[in-house]
Amino acid sequence: MAEHFDVLVIGAGLSGISAAYHLQTQSPDRSYAILEARSGLGGTWDLFRYPGIRSDSDMHTLGFRFRPWTKAEAIADGPSILAYLKETAEAYGIDRHVRYGLRVVAASWSTEDAQWTVVAEQGEGHRTAFTCNFLFLCAGYYDYDRGHTPLFAGAEDFGGRIVHPQFWPADLDYSGKRVVVIGSGATAVTLVPEMARTAAHVTMLQRSPTYIVARPSRDGIANGLRRILPDRAAYALTRAKNVTLGQFFYRQMRKHPAAARRRLLGWVRGHLGQDYDVERHFTPRYDPWDQRLCLVPDADLFTVLRDGSAEVVTDTIDRFTHDGIRLTSGAELSADIVVTATGLELKLLGGIALEVDGRDVDPAQSLAYKGMMFSDIPNLALSFGYTNASWTLKADLTSAYVCRLLNTMRARGVRQATPRVTDADVRPEPFLDFTSGYVQRAAHLLPKQGSKAPWRLHQNYLKDLLTLRFGPVDDSMEFSNAEPGVTTRTARAS
Repeated sequence: MAEHFDVLVIGAGLSGISAAYHLQTQSPDRSYAILEARSGLGGTWDLFRYPGIRSDSDMHTLGFRFRPWTKAEAIADGPSILAYLKETAEAYGIDRHVRYGLRVVAASWSTEDAQWTVVAEQGEGHRTAFTCNFLFLCAGYYDYDRGHTPLFAGAEDFGGRIVHPQFWPADLDYSGKRVVVIGSGATAVTLVPEMARTAAHVTMLQRSPTYIVARPSRDGIANGLRRILPDRAAYALTRAKNVTLGQFFYRQMRKHPAAARRRLLGWVRGHLGQDYDVERHFTPRYDPWDQRLCLVPDADLFTVLRDGSAEVVTDTIDRFTHDGIRLTSGAELSADIVVTATGLELKLLGGIALEVDGRDVDPAQSLAYKGMMFSDIPNLALSFGYTNASWTLKADLTSAYVCRLLNTMRARGVRQATPRVTDADVRPEPFLDFTSGYVQRAAHLLPKQGSKAPWRLHQNYLKDLLTLRFGPVDDSMEFSNAEPGVTTRTARAS
């Protein structure tokens, strides 16, 4: 007989820990378990082990609302973030609810039973089934099993080593070696300054530039507040400051893209000097925030470019050779190691196959409800963070809203909540308006958002805060499937 829980959480990373905390504190009458495919807790921060891995958001917003980040560094390295996640899970007893080594492959909803049957693979060929009343997907948004690596002509001829950051070899020694990092995104700008510390030389080879912003790794205001206030108070004030400033600058950049471009490129020139070819190597073809900005703490990337231990080359690859890479321009880059920091592959819902009452359902054919549920799919929520701010900001809001929904269902004596599109004027629109390659490659896998609330996806924390924490739960939500022996009743959302 399948083990049953009121709520099954899929994934034990940032989102899953947030979900567990909120369930324990806001819906303590619900049993839950976390199913984690990997052998350890931490999600992204347990998976990635490449040199220099760090947050690309400040830890006062990437950290949980309910647990202060108390270290001096606002831009933290991967091991520190992983330790913070493990300490949080242990502090609240969340780690005792995690079942490791269980990769969920399918979930089937039965309206008659008002529950999901969830199938997980454990090891080679062994499958385990669970049942739950509500399924909360917190497995992130990309494929843990493969990264994006284009096919490069002649790669088999290369005499050195080719590695992808997602699968960093523990035995890779790059000291004294010539390294080429292919890419211009967050991973590349993290790897280059870190590897340049000991490598003979590092080249960042990019097809096109990305907007790059330098900021201090420490937040002076945050650390000052911690000296005079309790940790929770200092953290709350810093979090509010960073959210407000982040939203303000995002809106200004989107509203005045030409001015934003001048300001961003002016900062780069200030770091690299007027003689550096910023136009070629640091001037993207798109407007600010059409893709996510890359953050470099303490200007470390610019430091290694200035001292000559690293360089940026903007060109395309003709083919690999035995000794390196030949470019379309005819130039050649010598390399002992090539790192393909060429991006991620999106994997919505962790690749889980869904059925509702025996019928296959594809979330890509659905409208996203409040950025977390799907039209006509009952009792299922997805934690999906912001593209223009820290992931955890939205994860915490989503978790709190799911608890509001669960509490409302319990108060009304119903077992099923299903988003329904009842407004004929709602038009489908792309889920994300990002031009990043990983988004464009997976556009066919993503659901659509709607042209108006509650189907509209806000990339705005303050607006979501009002909507998800204080807004109604009845808008376009169908409550049904009364608990046996209970007369359905009306109750306000808690």
